[in-house]
Amino acid sequence: MNLFKALFLLITLSLSTALCGQKQEFTHQDTLRGSITPERVWWDLTYYHLDIKVNPKNQTISGANTVQYKVLEPASTMQIDLQEPMLITKVEQDGKELDFRREGNVFYIALAVEQTVGTIKEVTIHYEGQPVVSKQPPWDGGLTWSKDPNDNDFIATACQGDGASMWWPCKDHMYDEPDSMLISVNVPQDLTDISNGRLRGVTAFEADSTHTFHWFVSSPISNYVVNINIGDYVHFGEKYAGENGQLDCDYYVLRDNIEKAKVHFKEVPMMLEAFEHWFGPYPFYEDGYKLVEVPYLGMEHQSSVTYGNGYQQGYLGMDLSDTGWGLKFDYLIIHESGHEWFANNITYKDIADMWVHEGFTTYSENLFLDYHYGKAASADYVIGLRKNIRNDRPLIGTYNVNHEGSGDMYYKGANILHTLRQLIENDEKWRLILRGLNKEFYHQTVTTQQIENYISNKSGIDLKAFFDQYLRTTDIPELDFHTKKNKLCYRWTNVVEGFDMPVKVLVDGQEVWIQPSTEWGKKRLKQRIQEVEIDRNFYVE
Repeated sequence: MNLFKALFLLITLSLSTALCGQKQEFTHQDTLRGSITPERVWWDLTYYHLDIKVNPKNQTISGANTVQYKVLEPASTMQIDLQEPMLITKVEQDGKELDFRREGNVFYIALAVEQTVGTIKEVTIHYEGQPVVSKQPPWDGGLTWSKDPNDNDFIATACQGDGASMWWPCKDHMYDEPDSMLISVNVPQDLTDISNGRLRGVTAFEADSTHTFHWFVSSPISNYVVNINIGDYVHFGEKYAGENGQLDCDYYVLRDNIEKAKVHFKEVPMMLEAFEHWFGPYPFYEDGYKLVEVPYLGMEHQSSVTYGNGYQQGYLGMDLSDTGWGLKFDYLIIHESGHEWFANNITYKDIADMWVHEGFTTYSENLFLDYHYGKAASADYVIGLRKNIRNDRPLIGTYNVNHEGSGDMYYKGANILHTLRQLIENDEKWRLILRGLNKEFYHQTVTTQQIENYISNKSGIDLKAFFDQYLRTTDIPELDFHTKKNKLCYRWTNVVEGFDMPVKVLVDGQEVWIQPSTEWGKKRLKQRIQEVEIDRNFYVE
């Protein structure tokens, strides 16, 4: 590993996590962004039409977002989010201009007509400005304005955490998603825009030498995964024979990269085969699957997965597990595509539960290995990731203030799930649980409690203390044990109240299950005990 890559990995592991022991301070703006406010709760988002012009010369965006919604309760004020320095210039409903006022990154719109419960209404929000430029996408949100090797404009968005309202006005909270969306993006005629969903058509405007690409998303979609990707793209594609029929797979790459992409992207069908086996059908057959080259590392934009890993295996050519298995696949293709199931299909309601996205998706990497290379390879990889765990903060963040938990949600999250697989001790049952999650919560927003309860119910194991231990504390269970002749004595320490997880140990090479609690227990064996070792598949000390 060269110095640049080592430093880059260190930065990525550190981003979005606070210093250990540092108290987090939250502002009123955090509350407005992260909570379901009175100005949000009364209306149910049903549809967006985002219609914008992107001007690379002055790095501006202008246009409008039409917001369609269903009235749930009588109200007169609507909250719309748009972050500084972007500006709302006009708001209209039923042909009339509406008054609005700004409070930081929030706009309050005064509705002039009665909002009758049960009716479907629309507001059109006109806006413009120079959106924030991302300093280090995708961890630092905003737009990337760059050039490709042929000096063509190469532009992309990425805004998880910081929010879609960095570049377009919306209801910027994860609990509510539109049922469908139309994305219309006007760009110079020598460039192409690739966005989510399927291309409905292209409208040419000869007067100013531009054209508009119209992309329709037929499935519910989170604000943060709506994207625009603008460049000198060329296209190729294929059809994948999946569980729900023929899936259109489309690939958009820079002109000079098409030949290497045709070879490298053969990993996509391998990914789909493995993930449909473990998680169930790809969740967005109606919208297709796209892999789109971008000027940053990549991200999980729904049906428009973005890619910037340089056509190499691993993570920028590195094996994050140091086992060799991490170089058997392209991390960005596998990880970001795994988010189609865990993030885009099953979506957290509050970013405090972000582990549901990142833990399951990091775990998907070793399930890809499991499917193609076997169970031992899968275990080697996920256990190898443990060296990256810091246990600096709990995986669950603070609710209602747009605050995520520790970056350990990736590697620790994956090892939590790997440990659960051992407890269930039935790989087919575990597979059915993972598939069941994607069926039960299909195209839904969820809480971690719903996920925890589902796994507990379907496994038949009371996992409350297990999840409390691993998600809500930084303590790793420690197995305290000693032997005397043929007797093994044991207990758990460093655990929450009621923690009694069974664990497999190797006694002189023989597998033995024990069920410790915080009180001393014992197990008698037939032979004198010489050596005891904890099964490595359990994430314990």
